[in-house]
Amino acid sequence: MDIEFVRSRFIKHFDGKTGSIYASPGRINLIGEHTDYNGGFVFPGAVDKGIMAEIRPNGTDTVMCYSIDLKDRVEFKVNDPKGPHTSWARYIYGIIQEMKQLGVDVKGFNTAFAGDVPLGAGMSSSAALESCFAFALNDLFGENKVSKWDMVLAGQATEHNYCGVKCGIMDQFASVFGQAGQLMRLDCRSREFEYFPFHPEGYKLVLLDSKVKHELASSAYNDRRKSCENVVAALQAKFADRKFETLRDADWADLEAVKADVSTEDYRRAHFVLGEKDRVLAVCDALTAGDYETVGQKMYETHEGLSKEYEVSCEELDYLNQLARENGVTGSRIMGGGFGGCTINLVKDKLYDRFVADAQEKYTAKYHRAPAVYDVVIGDGSRKIC
Repeated sequence: MDIEFVRSRFIKHFDGKTGSIYASPGRINLIGEHTDYNGGFVFPGAVDKGIMAEIRPNGTDTVMCYSIDLKDRVEFKVNDPKGPHTSWARYIYGIIQEMKQLGVDVKGFNTAFAGDVPLGAGMSSSAALESCFAFALNDLFGENKVSKWDMVLAGQATEHNYCGVKCGIMDQFASVFGQAGQLMRLDCRSREFEYFPFHPEGYKLVLLDSKVKHELASSAYNDRRKSCENVVAALQAKFADRKFETLRDADWADLEAVKADVSTEDYRRAHFVLGEKDRVLAVCDALTAGDYETVGQKMYETHEGLSKEYEVSCEELDYLNQLARENGVTGSRIMGGGFGGCTINLVKDKLYDRFVADAQEKYTAKYHRAPAVYDVVIGDGSRKIC
């Protein structure tokens, strides 16, 4: 991200005065998809791509926003009960409302922002945007009264209440809490987390972007969450003497006990979630032992489950996964909510160039567009730049 570029756009589109610059990253998730809203475990890390915003209070009750990338300007009142209609501005409006509920006395401000998180690639550009503004508003108007966890939950509430996506907490958590060179195992129920150094010698992490764009606010994402809730309801009805809050509370025997009480589709989706819960913990053990071959095996298993059981893959992502197998890549899977975006690949250094070249050549020949390639560097979380 280019500080001087963001500053130049801020100066041009407002009154020539400068403000403060903040940044928050996108994220990768090594393993653990669709487990966060099921109370399970995830294993994310912040990346060196994200959102950067310059912000300056303007002494009014009006927020004036300029999206540098979209060349679009939106204004709205801080206390507007409905807020703007423009989709990107809804994230900023929502964060303002959530931070106000936390006691931050947000006033009007001018802002220009840009990002280098690839949109639709499953790297959570929306969480980066929410986290950037949550951190900035806390710094500018809250005298740092709000905790990092408050910022995470404000970002999640923004998605739920203003953008129509019932997401979990992983994306915002990784964006706020990320540290360079560290992955994080997060228990999405207890919110306990642990940093794991991630410096895999002899391997690289690389994302291949299918260039298939997804829209998480579509019914498909929320339908899958509803499937999980349906199974939890069936479990609670079957076992009245136990408490089932999410699928985290279920084991394999529990799921089999309600198989006849739920739809085949709901059963398959719950089956994936229970398997993914086990895989995340297996990867933690493998990383502790330096066993990256097992890490890769579990990544392939996750892709198979996301494709066949949870049904959030697509032809293009399955083909990229197939190419990874053909090239001897250690691990490969869909990353993110699905329906497009990237595969994340754990590749031995000696195979990297051949794999990337082969994937680009064959994918381009099949789909008439080249997959974008993003090498992953694990970076820092939300912060003030200057």
